[in-house]
Amino acid sequence: MKFLIAIAILACVVLASCSHTTPYVYYRQTHELLHSVLWMQRSAEYYAACETVYLGALDALDRALADSDWTAASEQKLPFGTKPPAIIVDVDETVLDNSFYEARLILDGSNYPNGWDEWCCEEKAVALPGAVEYLKEADKRGVAIFYVTNRDVKLDECTWRNLRAQGFPQTATAEQVLSKDEHEGWGSDKSTRRDYIARTHRIVQIAGDNLDDFAGYKQTTEERNALAKNYMSWWGTHWLMLPNPAYGSWERALLKYDNGVGDSLALRIKYEELKSGR
Repeated sequence: MKFLIAIAILACVVLASCSHTTPYVYYRQTHELLHSVLWMQRSAEYYAACETVYLGALDALDRALADSDWTAASEQKLPFGTKPPAIIVDVDETVLDNSFYEARLILDGSNYPNGWDEWCCEEKAVALPGAVEYLKEADKRGVAIFYVTNRDVKLDECTWRNLRAQGFPQTATAEQVLSKDEHEGWGSDKSTRRDYIARTHRIVQIAGDNLDDFAGYKQTTEERNALAKNYMSWWGTHWLMLPNPAYGSWERALLKYDNGVGDSLALRIKYEELKSGR
């Protein structure tokens, strides 16, 4: 009897699934970072984009060194022509690839900052395409290199060792790594560290994956877009923007920099921000 009942129930389920009036709905069990991280790890386009940025930067570097009026820092004050040249690079998703950490978050169904400190101290992040070669060429030309990161100061030594293991120049000590809160006033806003470097060096190029790496901080989406357009002539020569579809201040700007926004509300805000031609 139980067997016949089970057969009957199964038949009902099959008939229901075949009905055009009550179609079965498949729900995707996925993570918001899945597509972007896969693109970073597997696409030829991401490789080509990174190489394009750094090859173009190297082409512009010699012009920057020859022009004593050239600076890439809005914090730079005259006179600066006689100061030795320097390049500022952000670390994460600018010279080091953390997509392996992002992949862990996806597979574990977790989110940043879970496991971030532990990942950094594994020192397993690999160099982005073109980054080591670009900075080695800059080093040959006598340019000082500063690795300006918003990693916490407690991760300073781990970051330095990771950079050195990947072959980045001027990493004999941790001195060139300038971390958040390493000194008083060195918060998440990198302008204080750019100002610190500009006191002794002429900053000829800045590389980053976030507008905040170059100028501005906690600005609205409209302000950020206006700033990017105002410095249009600097992109690709003075300022070098690396692609990062996984995270960034653009996302935080959409959420009004409110760290208390829950996942459901954040998703609703993002859907509302979509521009549709329909």
